[in-house]
Amino acid sequence: MAESTRVWFSGALETVAIWWRLERKDGVTLGFTSHDRDLTFEGLVHRTAPGMVPSAIRRTADFEADSAEVAGALSHDSIREEDLAAGRFDGGSIAMGLVDWETFERVTLYAGTIGSVGHEGAGFSAELRSSKDGLARQIVPRTAPTCRAEFCGEGCTLSAAAYSHLAQLAEISSDGGAVRVSGGPASAMLAYGTLRWLDGAEAGLVRRIEAIDSTWLMLDRTTANTIPLGTSVELREGCDHTLETCAQRFGNAINFQGEPFLPGNDLLTRYPAAQQ
Repeated sequence: MAESTRVWFSGALETVAIWWRLERKDGVTLGFTSHDRDLTFEGLVHRTAPGMVPSAIRRTADFEADSAEVAGALSHDSIREEDLAAGRFDGGSIAMGLVDWETFERVTLYAGTIGSVGHEGAGFSAELRSSKDGLARQIVPRTAPTCRAEFCGEGCTLSAAAYSHLAQLAEISSDGGAVRVSGGPASAMLAYGTLRWLDGAEAGLVRRIEAIDSTWLMLDRTTANTIPLGTSVELREGCDHTLETCAQRFGNAINFQGEPFLPGNDLLTRYPAAQQ
């Protein structure tokens, strides 16, 4: 059914509920509604979640980003504290709107992505970023001595598959902030790369490798030290975004997205030197 063009809340009594749809980056899609029973439409069951409340949704006719926020209790099986802490909802897409629970006429009031997610006590709150946030990006990129392109992403042109490797978990540090793996490339090649869990409780989660300490991979987020050894992971090599690495290691200097030889701002503050 196409979205309704009706005028909502035009009568004294309306059979209207709020709906939310969350799509995580790992592909899991969740639907919720403020109604007192589950509602199914567009092939998705929207579970009743009366504890979830949207703040005022502000929509503008100009290019200014729309604003909204959603809050609720950590009482629904689909939204668990450990999933929030693991970042499963970070960067996912969200849509919310109104639905008539009798006719299933509906309208989308807000669509965007999930920004920062926090939890306090038995509740959580999520900052929402509207689709118009993309209009705020800089049209002309700022100059920088390092490459602006994401490794194996747009502008880099290198194949992600060529620099991805399968390995197995060999050890986890006591604080969960570092892991060792068996298989894959040398540890030094993984600095600034990523590790994606393929099995276990954290399957689908991607962690950035912030640094290398001997054979330990230092991750950007802690992981549960109860993950069984031998769990499969996918490793993506990393790049420090310098021209030297791009040219010598990857042979990709022609696609380098930076200006390594452009004089910096300090050129204007230098004192002239007398000729000898």
